[in-house]
Amino acid sequence: MDASPHDAAAPRRRGRPSRTQTEAAPATRDRILDAAREEFSERGYEKTSVRGIAKAAGVDSALVHHYFGTKEQVFAAAIEVAFAPALAAPAAVDGPIDGVGERLTRFMFGIWENPTTRSPLLAILRSAFNNEAAATVFRRLLVAQLLRRIAQQLDLPDAELRAELAAAQLVGVAMLRYVIKLEPLASADVERIIERVAPVVQGHLTGS
Repeated sequence: MDASPHDAAAPRRRGRPSRTQTEAAPATRDRILDAAREEFSERGYEKTSVRGIAKAAGVDSALVHHYFGTKEQVFAAAIEVAFAPALAAPAAVDGPIDGVGERLTRFMFGIWENPTTRSPLLAILRSAFNNEAAATVFRRLLVAQLLRRIAQQLDLPDAELRAELAAAQLVGVAMLRYVIKLEPLASADVERIIERVAPVVQGHLTGS
């Protein structure tokens, strides 16, 4: 006697992860994010693929799409986690306004000088400067998560422009020091750099 269609297990739709693949979340999701950060860091945005991320994470590529969608969305999720330490920067704005430039500068260079947080930030900058899709993600994260929050705490005219100019100063110096490694900036003592950069950042944030 033929088995009823309801007795047989329904075939899994092509391209969708199985129940056993998804039930291990969020550990699987975290593993994919870790693999994505490594791939983007080592290969850059253009040479990184969803298939490569999946292989590095030990999962099927359909699972990467299931959790994150496109490669751009994977990149956004990966750098948001990596960018998390910098998102505490608005707290550095708290305190006397005449010292905000030094506090913010010291905070940001503290992140760059830490090898643990420097590596993912380098991957972000390299990808953003080499690929427009990655740059779009970086700008969106930078503006929505960091600059607007700093601007809100400044409570000054043209606050968003002030925050953007301060960020441009800090990102530019970081780019030359840690990515391009321009000498003597690359090997200069970080305290000397903070001493020179902080007044400029202060001027951007609170100058008349």
